[in-house]
Amino acid sequence: MGIEIEHKFLVRDERWKTLGQGVLLRQGYLSSVAERTVRVRIEGDAATLTIKGRNLGASRAEWEYAIPIADAQALLDGLCERPLIEKRRYRIPFQGMTWEVDEFLGENAGLVVAEIELQSEQQEFAKPDWVGEEVTHDARYFNANLLRHPFSKW
Repeated sequence: MGIEIEHKFLVRDERWKTLGQGVLLRQGYLSSVAERTVRVRIEGDAATLTIKGRNLGASRAEWEYAIPIADAQALLDGLCERPLIEKRRYRIPFQGMTWEVDEFLGENAGLVVAEIELQSEQQEFAKPDWVGEEVTHDARYFNANLLRHPFSKW
C-alpha cells in the first residue's frame, strides 16, 4: 500500500502548454463513493487499476496495478460508471518536481487543474506563476465527483 499526498490547483492561463507534451487519458470508475474509489485508466500505451481510500487532508491510501490494455478497454466499455473522464495530461518539471496539468475533455471541457504529489504533508514546494488557487479540499474537483457533476453543468 502506498500513500498519495497530492495538492490540486486551478491554472491561471495557458503558459504551461508550451512546457510539456500532452498524453490522452481515459478513465472510468467501478466505484466512486467517498470511502473508496476504484479506477481503471488507459494512459498512452499503458493501463492501470487503482484503488484509493478516503481523503484525509491531502493524503489517502492508494494501491495501483498495471493491467492489460484489452482488460482496461473492456472495463471502460462495459462496467465503468458514466460518463468516462477524458483528459490530456501534461507533465511539467519545475524546480526539481513534476507538476501534472490535466486539461479535461468531454463533459468537463474547460476545466484545467495542476497537481503536485509530495513525499510528506510537510514538504514544501514552489509553485510556477501559472498555478492559481488551491482546490485540494474542494470535492467538486475530485475526478470521481466530476462523473456526477461535470464541469460543464456548474
